[in-house]
Amino acid sequence: MSDTYRALQVTAPGVLDLVHRPLIAPVAGQVRIRVEACGVCHSDSLAVEGILAVDYPRVPGHEVVGTIDAIGEGVQGWTVGQRVGVGYQGGTCGYCDSCRRGQFMTCENQLSTGLDYDGGYAEVMIAQANGLAAIPDGLSAAEAAPILCAGVTVFNGLRNSVARAGDLVAIQGVGGLGHLGIQYARKMGFRVAAIARGREKEALAQGFGAHHYIDSEGGDPVAAVRDLGGAKVILATAADSKSAGLLVEALAPQGQLVVAGASFEPMEVDAVKMLFGEQSIIGTLTGSPIEREDTLGFTALQDIRAMTEAVPLAQAAEAYRRMMRNEARFRMVLTP
Repeated sequence: MSDTYRALQVTAPGVLDLVHRPLIAPVAGQVRIRVEACGVCHSDSLAVEGILAVDYPRVPGHEVVGTIDAIGEGVQGWTVGQRVGVGYQGGTCGYCDSCRRGQFMTCENQLSTGLDYDGGYAEVMIAQANGLAAIPDGLSAAEAAPILCAGVTVFNGLRNSVARAGDLVAIQGVGGLGHLGIQYARKMGFRVAAIARGREKEALAQGFGAHHYIDSEGGDPVAAVRDLGGAKVILATAADSKSAGLLVEALAPQGQLVVAGASFEPMEVDAVKMLFGEQSIIGTLTGSPIEREDTLGFTALQDIRAMTEAVPLAQAAEAYRRMMRNEARFRMVLTP
């Protein structure tokens, strides 16, 4: 076994370098993972572009699947050779008020993979044991990787919403999040409407399971959803706060706008109409390790798959840039 491994690290905002790093052993509470696949997610830009404060150099990547090859002191429940996944939430403290209430996604001392510590754009990574999820046998590493962030984000957003089987659920956007949201919504028993710009994604949306396709360039999407009876839930996956805010008016009474994709621009809504419709807006932020396992299990059970393009680690920088240019269809996956 080599005493070094390759990693793509950020040395300054926007600067990505492929380097060799020395292999280190995990300390207490950690495991070392041989990476088999890592998804390329738009949230990686938080570290790569320096949007959030990051200590450089930093290896990005938080949709990581691999095999444990070393275990630190005190780690229980995980074994060498086991297939595991790491998501955006890299581990919790266990003692803050949120953790004590079982609300792990709002842990006050949460570690973010690829931001607070090195992620999966590498052949090897060190991970916190309490941030691991088991990978089911029915999914390959490349199939499982996008589910660990993109998948669980939309899965949780839908299953924790007010929608029930048979309700109309609209998915805004047929992209990296939306194409998974359509599949989950269909398999959960919802009547699914996909909303996207132009007609070129209509066949794709229908192939993923959409019952209806709404072209937001060809007419008023709010009116189109209303014509279908109004949506009990609208899952907003496009990073466009303005268009998401407008869709609130397409909700049925007591309907819910679930925001999965967001921009830094404020969202404007008609508060009076929301009040009289008893409508609400909530956010969905990825998922805890056990919720990732739930999502992976449902994905394997229902034969749901992300549309992916696998590229070698040596091409990781270009894969990231393609994702940022919105050229990925629909998830780039690094396969070291």
